[in-house]
Amino acid sequence: MFIEPNISGERRGWIEVICGSMFSGKTEELIRRLKRAKIANLKVEIFKPAIDVRYHETEVVSHDANAIASTPIESSQTILLMANDVDVVGIDEAQFFDAEIVHVCQTLALRGTRVIVAGLDMDYKGQPFGQMPNLLAIADYITKLHAICVKCGNIANISYRKTTVDGQVLLGEKETYEPRCRNCYHSKK
Repeated sequence: MFIEPNISGERRGWIEVICGSMFSGKTEELIRRLKRAKIANLKVEIFKPAIDVRYHETEVVSHDANAIASTPIESSQTILLMANDVDVVGIDEAQFFDAEIVHVCQTLALRGTRVIVAGLDMDYKGQPFGQMPNLLAIADYITKLHAICVKCGNIANISYRKTTVDGQVLLGEKETYEPRCRNCYHSKK
C-alpha cells in the first residue's frame, strides 16, 4: 500500500520503539518521553489497547505507578482518526494491537508525527510477539531495555510465566510473570 509522504518541507516524523521484557521499564520510558514532549508544548495523544485494564481503564500506568492519561482503543485504525494535527503519538502495549498498527505508525510518521511505541518484543515462550518484530523493522530508533533476573541478578530479557495457563496473551503482573535471563529461563527452576 502506498502512503503519500509529507513533502511540503514541514516537520519530519519518525518512529521510536521501546522494547524489552516485562518489568524492564518500557512504559516508564514511554511516559518519560511523552511528559517531556508535553513540557515542550507539543500536542501529544496517547493510546493503549482496550484489553489492558491491569492498573487503570484509561491511563497508561507503569509498574512503578507513574501514569499518563490515554485513550483505550480496540483497533489501531482508530489512532489515525484521533491523531490529526498531533505532534507526538504514544502507543503502549503495541504487541496487543492488530496487524494494521505497522501501517498506522508509518502513516503517522509520513504525516510528520513523532511516533513512540512501547511493547514486549517476546512472549513468555521467548518468541516474537505480535507486530513488534515488524515495528522494530521499520523503526528509526530502537531502545531495548532489560529487567533484572529474579533468579541470578543478571540482565533479564524474557518474561517467564509462573502459571501453566496456555495462550500467548495472559494479562498479569508480578503474580503471573517474572523477568529471567536466558540461562535461568531455560533452566525453568
